[in-house]
Amino acid sequence: MHDYLQAYDEQLRGDSELTTASSVVRIGPLFLATFGSDGYITYRGEDAARAAAFVDEAVAHFRAAPAVETVEWKTRGHDEAPELHDALVARGFEPDEPESIMIGEARLLAVDVALPAGVELRRATTEAEVRAMSALQAEVFGNPVSESRIAELLSALDSGEGVELWFAEAGGEIVCTGRLTPVPGTEFAGIWAGGTRPDWRRRGIYRALTAERARSALRLGKRYINSDSTEFSRPILERAGFVRVSTTTPYELKLR
Repeated sequence: MHDYLQAYDEQLRGDSELTTASSVVRIGPLFLATFGSDGYITYRGEDAARAAAFVDEAVAHFRAAPAVETVEWKTRGHDEAPELHDALVARGFEPDEPESIMIGEARLLAVDVALPAGVELRRATTEAEVRAMSALQAEVFGNPVSESRIAELLSALDSGEGVELWFAEAGGEIVCTGRLTPVPGTEFAGIWAGGTRPDWRRRGIYRALTAERARSALRLGKRYINSDSTEFSRPILERAGFVRVSTTTPYELKLR
């Protein structure tokens, strides 16, 4: 597990988190990125103890950006940042539920998984498919459909950066979704935005979608798969060979 966590800290923090951002600004040890209407703040592990001293400057930066509506400050459970929680809460950030940082060897995840009859796995290539995937994710996670997020996904597909959107379809209806994001210059590809309709869960569909994305990651030359997982997906990934190396807690600030 130590090797996985070391690889995560060395390869997946800082610049590598922000490859699809429309802009990135540095303030002290912080990386401040903009993704459409969303602001995002992160830092490298060795700088965690210094992060609390720059909260005010980071908030001021995003308050001055009229297009940004919410800001996420990403924290990790293994960092040494004892003052950060209080500093964030005092400025109006609200902590969300912690998620598990999961890592696994792509080759161990690329296994054959039987799908229920009538279910097929496909890659999204059209705007209509991206919109249908976004609608399912909004339904599963209880969030509104974000036009800025849809635009960001469409731009990522057109960018040639290797982002792949996958879904499972049954009877012309999307029942499960997931994204593969290869991280340039690293051994990693991330799997994100996994969501399954409640009436289609526990049938192996999410596991099959994970295996398909792992095969694609191998074709792209990636060794590891990583994911920030809720308690719905964590047990599935553990059964598939993932290891929980730490936790991550997003803190959210609504600006507008």
